[in-house]
Amino acid sequence: MRKNRSLLFLIIAGLIFAASSFYYLPYYVSKPGMAKELEPIIKVENGYDGEGNFMLTTIRMGKANIYSYAIAKISKYQHIYAIDEIRSKDESDEEYNVRQLHMMDSSKTNAIEVAYEKARLPVKFKFKGIYVLHIVPKMPADGTLKPGDRITKIDGDEFKSITQFTDYINSKKAGDKISVTYERDDETKTVSLAIQPFQEDKSKLGIGIGLVEDKEIVVKPAVHIDTEEIGGPSAGLMFTLEIYDQLTKTDLTKGYQIAGTWTISPDGTVGRIGGIEQKIVAADKAGAEIFFAPNEEGASDSNYKEASKTAKDIDTNMKIVPVDTFEDAVAYLKKLKVKK
Repeated sequence: MRKNRSLLFLIIAGLIFAASSFYYLPYYVSKPGMAKELEPIIKVENGYDGEGNFMLTTIRMGKANIYSYAIAKISKYQHIYAIDEIRSKDESDEEYNVRQLHMMDSSKTNAIEVAYEKARLPVKFKFKGIYVLHIVPKMPADGTLKPGDRITKIDGDEFKSITQFTDYINSKKAGDKISVTYERDDETKTVSLAIQPFQEDKSKLGIGIGLVEDKEIVVKPAVHIDTEEIGGPSAGLMFTLEIYDQLTKTDLTKGYQIAGTWTISPDGTVGRIGGIEQKIVAADKAGAEIFFAPNEEGASDSNYKEASKTAKDIDTNMKIVPVDTFEDAVAYLKKLKVKK
């Protein structure tokens, strides 16, 4: 009888544990992710190979349940964020994920542009349409369009810029209907949507989408970057270095394992990122020997200062290198002695 009661207790406890793990709190938890070699991810056609590796560093971010929240509370390199610190106002989970993937795509485009221009190779752009990031509730697009859709035509006509698109919409009156052609999951569809005033600002008209320009970069030799479901913009510098290294004969890695994190602009300037402490932990675990961190022109609270503090705290031998631009990173690597 006691054995049966004990077994029943264990079953009930297991069910409660399983059920409670699916109850999410209004928080996100981030923790150290991975440091992954970029050479298998990035392939420049007929590109050069290096002796060492550039590495992509990530953090793991997810909704908090009771248990992950409790663990994060007592873990030094796990952080808890309120939902409004991570997601925009009224942004759904789907829209958040689409935004993250779009930022990754933009990061790849910027990296290719910088690397090819620094290698003195031509860069061209092909306009592909309008990328839908957000759907405004109770507006005409709600229930028809989805985040991630690509709008390619309005009233049967293609447009060549986001300005041309918005100018056309602004030329319409409330109640006018437009034909919207869009792509989703490799299928092309066309729907009719009415122009309507926005609830928050009646002076503005539209169909109710948050949008960005969707463009494709065209370069020779061709380059392919396979990031799968990795999102966010913070791999920009490391993408740029790996592409540039494959484009040029000089091996910048010189046998070292080199990690880093920051956004990159089309002019090669780098930007601050979040979670750098966790990325230092991930890079150290993966055996990185050098880590590039945004210097932010020597700001007292820069990513570099945070990274250096974490490196000292975990007692790593990894060299933390401050950089403000792509050229800073290249200059450092060119002076680096070949690893013996």
